[in-house]
Amino acid sequence: MPRPRRRLASTCIGTVTAGLLATGAALATPEKDRPEGSDIAMGAYLDYGPPGVARIPYLSSWLGGKNIRVGHTYLPGDKWAGIEGRVSFLEHWAEWRRAEDDRMFVLNVPMQERNEDRVPDHQVAQLIRAGAEGQYDRHFQRLAERLVELGVPDTVIVLGWEMNGVTYTHRCAPDPENWKVYWKRIVTAMRAVPGQEFTFDFAPNRGVDAIGWTKCYPGDDVVDVVGMDSYDQGPGQTFDDQITQPYGLQHQVEFAKAHGKSISYPEWGLFRRGDNPEYVRRMLKWIAEHKPLYHTITDYCPHGVWQCKQNPESSKAFRDALTPERPGPVVPTPVVPTPVVPTPVVPTPVVPTPVVPTPQVPTPQVPTPQVPTPQAPTPEIPTPTPVVPTPVVPTPQVPKPEVPTPQVPKPEVPTPQVPKPEVPTPQVPTPTPVAPSPLVPAPVTPSPAVPLPVTPSPLVPTPEVPEPDPEPTPRPSPAVPTPQVPAPSPVTPSPVVPSPLTPKPLPQPTPPPVNSKHWCVPLNFGEWLSKLVGKQSVCIKLDFGGESGLWPF
Repeated sequence: MPRPRRRLASTCIGTVTAGLLATGAALATPEKDRPEGSDIAMGAYLDYGPPGVARIPYLSSWLGGKNIRVGHTYLPGDKWAGIEGRVSFLEHWAEWRRAEDDRMFVLNVPMQERNEDRVPDHQVAQLIRAGAEGQYDRHFQRLAERLVELGVPDTVIVLGWEMNGVTYTHRCAPDPENWKVYWKRIVTAMRAVPGQEFTFDFAPNRGVDAIGWTKCYPGDDVVDVVGMDSYDQGPGQTFDDQITQPYGLQHQVEFAKAHGKSISYPEWGLFRRGDNPEYVRRMLKWIAEHKPLYHTITDYCPHGVWQCKQNPESSKAFRDALTPERPGPVVPTPVVPTPVVPTPVVPTPVVPTPVVPTPQVPTPQVPTPQVPTPQAPTPEIPTPTPVVPTPVVPTPQVPKPEVPTPQVPKPEVPTPQVPKPEVPTPQVPTPTPVAPSPLVPAPVTPSPAVPLPVTPSPLVPTPEVPEPDPEPTPRPSPAVPTPQVPAPSPVTPSPVVPSPLTPKPLPQPTPPPVNSKHWCVPLNFGEWLSKLVGKQSVCIKLDFGGESGLWPF
């Protein structure tokens, strides 16, 4: 089949320089750079019908993805109808062949009906003469038309295979000369069909068998390939014997070369010596060295290595030799994809660490800074100051203006003043009695005394308190001097109210007279306000000096 061969060669040659093409060295690629037989079309006989087509992908997978380029089957030789190609399974093989340009369809074609009926030699001789006379040409013409119609005009025709043996009715030995004439008539009839591109393969058994196969060779004009069926059997005890024996492998190679023909091995496999891996290795090596157009192993028992399980060692040798050594597109594809996805041990990037971003806990939200702001604004302190004026409540002592008359000086006042410590708290409401202040102005004018009681309440309370505290309550009874307070109050009491603004001048008053007494009553502003303002008290100084002229006794 020249066309597929030329396409394959052009693909390989395309990688070589123009200079090498000119010398023909493009075909001399070093063996070490490629697996054995990598550029040789390889196949196997798996079954004559659709099952044989269906099994090809599985054989390819078993061989590590090796490209099975040869489909091989046989036409039945029992009747002329089968030899004419009137069988349905040809359509399946034709479809497989058309799927890829570099594929090759090899078809064994019997030259006689009842081909395996053990017809005696004298009848075989008669049939051969009939064929040489052209009586069977129409059968082969119809076969050619059928193949062209199916779209496989480039089929490799293995015509009258093993013609040097004793098995088939189309054998050559009963009449070699007419047999060669008959071959030529068949080839001529088939080549006469328009559109045909057939390749005719002359394929004897290895060895002499019934007749030396060269005596049946019909001529270079009607033969395209010199093939050979070579099973592991005699003659010869070793593979070297198979090479060197008469009409053996070496003879085939030399004969084909002498006639300018390519070689092939349409059938080869194990046989008489059982599971023989040495034979398989040597045969594959021979194929790799001599590069036939194609080779197909007969893969059923006892010959096979894939479908026949009784030859495990030979099966391993076959598989090891033909499985692509270089990482072809098959091995990498299954291996690379699977490990990539699993190992993506994506779990590792399980960025659970990002979950750690517990920075959400940023207690900054807790920042109690809120506390400072509300506490500071306790400027409510000013409010107590207005309350402080109420301390003027000491003036309730002033209301003792009732005393301005002789009644106040009596000790009656001191005794009620003792309870005053209790009154000061309720006196907060009494500020209303401010009215008595107008009463104060009328009777007495103790000018300095009024400022003193006002000052202690707002700001200076703490400095003055220590001094009066040491003084015991015994002298508070002389509170009678309060009459002195009313006199100056008429003028100052009203301005005294603003005294919260003038606390500073208050501490400046002159030191109290020698015979004075300082009465203080603690003020309670509540727990919270007291913490801010501090302990406060209302103090009243009474002067009992003898030089004042106020002491009535």
